[in-house]
Amino acid sequence: MTKVAFIGLGVMGYHMAGHLKAGGHDVTVYNRTTAKAETWVKEHGGALATTPREAAEGAEIVFSCVGNDDDLRSVALGEDGIFAGMRDGAIMVDNTTASADVARELYEVAKQRGLGFIDAPVSGGEAGAQNGVLTVMCGGDQEVFDRAQPVIDCYARAVTLLGPVGSGQLTKMVNQICIAGLVQGLSEGMNFGMRAGLDMEKVIDVISKGAAQSWQMENRASTMCRGEFEFGFAVDWMRKDLGICLDEANNNGARLPVTALVDQFYAQVQARGGKRWDTSSLMHLLVND
Repeated sequence: MTKVAFIGLGVMGYHMAGHLKAGGHDVTVYNRTTAKAETWVKEHGGALATTPREAAEGAEIVFSCVGNDDDLRSVALGEDGIFAGMRDGAIMVDNTTASADVARELYEVAKQRGLGFIDAPVSGGEAGAQNGVLTVMCGGDQEVFDRAQPVIDCYARAVTLLGPVGSGQLTKMVNQICIAGLVQGLSEGMNFGMRAGLDMEKVIDVISKGAAQSWQMENRASTMCRGEFEFGFAVDWMRKDLGICLDEANNNGARLPVTALVDQFYAQVQARGGKRWDTSSLMHLLVND
């Protein structure tokens, strides 16, 4: 049993913290909306803290999963922040999808305080969090990673150290870049098939056994054809992630023409009221053109 804290009980964090508790660890939680933390404690047990600092006190590992760079700084830094409560040698594992810059910034603060830091964004969506089968992409020092990995395993099916701090966030950017283009291609293919009068369930069944197969096809093609988008990974969050990708590309010189185009398509979805729709809602722009 490891004494851990979990900061941020959103769509992903709520379930991830639950898997840590189910894995036998001593879990203290903090959430900006206290009612959410109270609900979690009633469901899973554990303890509730009123500040990130209080949650981190005495913890061997502190997990965080919040919204963006600014949210991450707000829970990590300052008198009531995570670092202020951590003991020497403790580790912060950040599961937020954020910039590589903020990961490096927090790593340096942690190092100065005698703490470990791992940037560890995740992929797999809410379903992956619920089922404890997330893919976790990590950046940091090998020794720190080796200590944290057995605990991260509670909510993951794959945990990989990809390089120095920031590498986890950069890998998540690659993940989102690949997904953006894939979902647009899937949307165009499904719309084409529907307009051609094909039986799309049969089409999906056939092509999902060949080179066109993907997680998105297996899990989203049918709902896309039915025009169902009120679930899954929100467009607002995808645009946040793609903005991070485009900013990083401006820094490293990578060309992302398709990613930039799909980002604008998502802006159109937002304008149609689809801010909380699943990312597969790119289909809406084609079916309702």
